[in-house]
Amino acid sequence: MSYSVGQVSGFAGITVRALHHYDRTGLLTPSERSPAGYRLYSDADLARLQQILFYRELGFSLDEIGAILQDPQANALDHLRARHRLLVEQIDKLRRLVEVAEHAMEVQQTGVELTPQERFEVFGEITFDLSYATEAHLKWQDSEGHRRSMARAAAHTKEDWRQIMAEAADWRKRLIAAFDADEAADGDLATGLAEEHRAHVSRWFTPCPPEMHRRIADEYVADARGFALVVPASEQRPGLAAYLHAAIHANADRRAAD
Repeated sequence: MSYSVGQVSGFAGITVRALHHYDRTGLLTPSERSPAGYRLYSDADLARLQQILFYRELGFSLDEIGAILQDPQANALDHLRARHRLLVEQIDKLRRLVEVAEHAMEVQQTGVELTPQERFEVFGEITFDLSYATEAHLKWQDSEGHRRSMARAAAHTKEDWRQIMAEAADWRKRLIAAFDADEAADGDLATGLAEEHRAHVSRWFTPCPPEMHRRIADEYVADARGFALVVPASEQRPGLAAYLHAAIHANADRRAAD
């Protein structure tokens, strides 16, 4: 039995335009033509279409599908296993994004509400990268310090944030001045600034012992997105993240020696 393009489009749930595209690319060429020259699909064509739609639903590209169907020796199971791994990874990523979104909603419900203008006035160029937030949340979600920090951040008022950012801006200005003046990272000035930063984290977010401060510093050199939360891109200099990292570690060493 043969079926017209319109009939196949109707019961397969695919557009006529897509069927024509499959025909032009050779992915699915109708086996027959009517006396008037119209495309007609056989049962074998429909079986092939079913395979195409199955692979499309799994996210394979048309080129990938063509390669699978063209090679009779192709091991479809290998392709399916690879796609299964990818889908599992995507599901995990989406699950993580859901967790972050839920956490963000909690913060939004309990934290300070700011208009876009107020947000710029308070935070300036400091921006929060969602992908970095996702990774950081997953990395530290089992940490009591991380949970405490998120809870305290959510509880801060707009005036709290104004003070937090003002303190951070003043500290940042002095850090950059020390770096530009070639002050030694393990000297009194730089380590004093590192200790100020540790105290700032403890005062506003979570108790920050020297070892935790080391881990925070490690993040600054490992991921530029983390350092951008401390020094916005417009104020950064090459080597500044490494300088702060060295100062924090030197300060932690001093504290351990006391």
